[in-house]
Amino acid sequence: MDSAQADAYLRRIGAARPHRPSAEALRELHLRHLRTVPFENLSIHLGEEIVLEEERLLDKVVGRRRGGFCYELNGAFGALLASLGFEVALLAGRVYGNEGRLGIPYDHLALRVCTADGTDWLADVGFGAHSHFPLALAERGEQKDPGGTFRVTEAGPDLAGVTGAAAGPAGVMGAVGPADGGGDLDVLRDGGPQYRLETRPRALGDFTGGAWWHSTSPRSHFTRSLVCSLVTEDGGRITLGGRALTTTSPDGRKETREPATDEEVLALYREGFGIELAAVPTVRQGNRAG
Repeated sequence: MDSAQADAYLRRIGAARPHRPSAEALRELHLRHLRTVPFENLSIHLGEEIVLEEERLLDKVVGRRRGGFCYELNGAFGALLASLGFEVALLAGRVYGNEGRLGIPYDHLALRVCTADGTDWLADVGFGAHSHFPLALAERGEQKDPGGTFRVTEAGPDLAGVTGAAAGPAGVMGAVGPADGGGDLDVLRDGGPQYRLETRPRALGDFTGGAWWHSTSPRSHFTRSLVCSLVTEDGGRITLGGRALTTTSPDGRKETREPATDEEVLALYREGFGIELAAVPTVRQGNRAG
């Protein structure tokens, strides 16, 4: 990412270029990103190709003023941070599902970011409802955040194992068995496990299989539902799930309403999330098995 692209990205999220890659600057950039770039899976249902290449991600997030899911949002944000002088590593994660089972390999992409003082942070602007600020990776106690109370812990054995994953393009992914958690980290929110992180750095292209699976498999929740979500200025959240708009207050109270017309839905995308659409997206049928 060159300087002009970084400046355009900073304008997109309403942030000034930081003087140095400090922890304070990272916190500011992280929160502004969550408030301006929606977590959304519309591309899957609009028939748009998802390509994990930096230029394509910048075109979508900055040029087209769209959002995306974890691979796109954290992939783009990581490129911005690196261009601003932060040390950034892409980390692979597996999301905890029902009965404590872990998802597929490369299920999630998060960022390890080292700031000027040498501190490592977990930055994640692509997990939907999560921490508003980066989490200190070395801290093992509770970390209070507007999004909840978080903990980063050493991962133990995964007693439930992980879900099997059928092969993706060119056999990118195969069936996997139980994991022993050696060297991995678990991220918890309000006492519940959210995802397990490997600590080995990865390249953006390593996540192609995970993005393919989540974009095509009928077992992926992304192919079965529509979501578009943003953190609000007061610390709450607005989420358009299908045609239902849910407003969550900072104290967790939720109000849901469903617009009566397509015009109202399109106005919500435009005014609430800054996304211009020609027609209301619907969940695509007949996704390929993954």
